[in-house]
Amino acid sequence: MKYTKIGVRVGPSKHGQGVFALRRFTEGEQLGPLQGDIIDDPNYGSDYGIELGERTLEPAATFRFLNHHCEPNCLLVMHEAEDDPSDLEIWLEILRDIEPGEQLTIDYGWPAEAAIPCGCGAASCRGWIVAKEVSLACGPR
Repeated sequence: MKYTKIGVRVGPSKHGQGVFALRRFTEGEQLGPLQGDIIDDPNYGSDYGIELGERTLEPAATFRFLNHHCEPNCLLVMHEAEDDPSDLEIWLEILRDIEPGEQLTIDYGWPAEAAIPCGCGAASCRGWIVAKEVSLACGPR
């Protein structure tokens, strides 16, 4: 899929590469499905992989470069594939209006054992790339 057709591009960001809007996106809009390889190995590890239970989606570029933010403007949503309800697709949903040039971000929501320091710069930054529930359970930073 050519992502420029849906209005995004990859470019330099504060944290390596990021996904940026080429057009205005509106709240509730869905982009996807994310393309990539499904890995059927429960022990598979990847910096970009999205866990789907026992399987992992290794996303292809462009959405492979979605960065974390504690106040994200996008969300990953699972849908059953139209042609096979047992097959899941992951779509990117817009959480608030996004202007051209703005970076598209998601909340990684990692478990505590995978947490790394966060530098997103949000007013409500949790200080760690970790699930909000984990951050709340640990108390204020």
